[in-house]
Amino acid sequence: MAHIITRPCCNDASCVAVCPVNCIHPTPDEPEFLTAEMLYIDPETCIDCGACIDECPVDAIVPDDQLEEFDEPYLQINADYYKDHDVDGGLVKHPKAPKLPDDEELDVAIVGAGPAAFYAAEELVKKRQVKVHMFDRLPTPYGLVRAGVAPDHAKTKGVESTFAAVEKKANFTYHLNVEVGVHITVDELRERFGAVLYAGGAAHDRRLGIDGEDLPGSIAATDFVAWYNGHPDHADRTFDLSSERVVIIGNGNVALDVARILVTDPDVLARTDIADHALDALRQSAVREVVVMARRGIEHGAFTNSEFLSLTELDGVDVVMPDELVLSAEAAAAEADDSIDSVMGTKIRLAREFADKPVGDAERRIVFEFLTSPTAIVGDNDGVAKIQYVRNRYVDGSSIEPTDETGELDAGAVVRSVGYRGQAVDGLPFDDQRAVVPSDDARVLDRPDGERIPGLFVAGWIRRGPTGGIGRNRYCGEEAAKAVLADFANRELPSPTVSADSLEELLASRGANRVDRAGWKAIDAVEKAAGKAVGRRRIKLVSLAELERAAGEGA
Repeated sequence: MAHIITRPCCNDASCVAVCPVNCIHPTPDEPEFLTAEMLYIDPETCIDCGACIDECPVDAIVPDDQLEEFDEPYLQINADYYKDHDVDGGLVKHPKAPKLPDDEELDVAIVGAGPAAFYAAEELVKKRQVKVHMFDRLPTPYGLVRAGVAPDHAKTKGVESTFAAVEKKANFTYHLNVEVGVHITVDELRERFGAVLYAGGAAHDRRLGIDGEDLPGSIAATDFVAWYNGHPDHADRTFDLSSERVVIIGNGNVALDVARILVTDPDVLARTDIADHALDALRQSAVREVVVMARRGIEHGAFTNSEFLSLTELDGVDVVMPDELVLSAEAAAAEADDSIDSVMGTKIRLAREFADKPVGDAERRIVFEFLTSPTAIVGDNDGVAKIQYVRNRYVDGSSIEPTDETGELDAGAVVRSVGYRGQAVDGLPFDDQRAVVPSDDARVLDRPDGERIPGLFVAGWIRRGPTGGIGRNRYCGEEAAKAVLADFANRELPSPTVSADSLEELLASRGANRVDRAGWKAIDAVEKAAGKAVGRRRIKLVSLAELERAAGEGA
């Protein structure tokens, strides 16, 4: 018997560290880890010890004889990985950590409270000489795990248990509801802390660069996701869902999340932690068809195979995969066989299964349109009316080019889901071309290819761009923490010139209504109690006033 990794896999690699026979890949020290969709267990090497099951924070690992029917495809997905990845079993070796000064303490400020920030904090709080102060402008932590992970993916949110263990440490302090740049500057943090780690993410949408992009009803996926997840900045937004068709431009996991939320039965969503205002709107929605439009072919889909496969679990929804698109992908794969790996091949295989499945008369449906590029969004001041497009074709089995075939689709809304982009932060250098803070091994540089700024570090999407999920952010956060500790060990960090004890007084003078751990746990308790009363995971408080009130009453 072997163990199998299934859909909720978050790539945080905690299972890799405990595997005694090195049968889980890719590992963080393998180049492919940085772009991996998920991790895979080699069925030929697994010894059925079960250590990985105990370590997995999202319950994604299952013995192969205990798989539910909907998870059985992962038997093949795990095995397929090892068809073109030759790995050797053996004990995992970990480098020795640097020796820290016994006669000094280090106060570290972490700006941001998402996965990269927490994984960095997890490494830092293991050291008794280090104290971590975490800042976030919202009264609630966890970043995109709270405000980005789809509400129907509750298992993925299981990584919150890892973060909750970190926040309990005696050498960890929250400064939530505190905005760096408003209540305190980066320079003022540097005066008080030996190291400042910025992990603020990249929460702004990328542009399409086509006509009509700013029409009413042309929606950034970043805004829509934040709205249905109850982000306070978006709680007052409204979206027109009165038309039968919505087109989503883009084919990453966020695009599939939006498509799934739009067509899922609201009674099913009502059992999740989706924001109440979004649930009410979706109950009134007239949307019956969601078209997912992608410029390239199926094998280059930015979605993970697990997200693609999860569409089979939608009740009352037809998934329409045009046969000609699958034939094109299969032909291109045959022509460019050397460049098609097991992950890409699985995408084509799953698409073939969708195409071969008869389309029924379900009330709602998701339609895939690969090899299709939007050229304009058409409408007026009342909103979007249609989207114009051009068909693409393969060239030499790999690259694509536009054809002469054009068309248009009626649509009442267009969701732009072509990626995220970072924005400049006051007090930090910024690379406008890459939309990241320039860095080298997590150490901030004064300019791209410039000199490092002692004591300044960066992690997460704002460091490397919006690529990778929770797992890669773990690796990135741990890298940043190791850089901090290495510089501390080598006595290369600047000494604070102002006592950190002055922090609370400064924040209060700037009007910050600071939320500490007690305040956050009070918010958490209120939300979970409200959810428990109606059989839900939690009911989120979505306004700053509500959140601050709950935090204050708990404190």
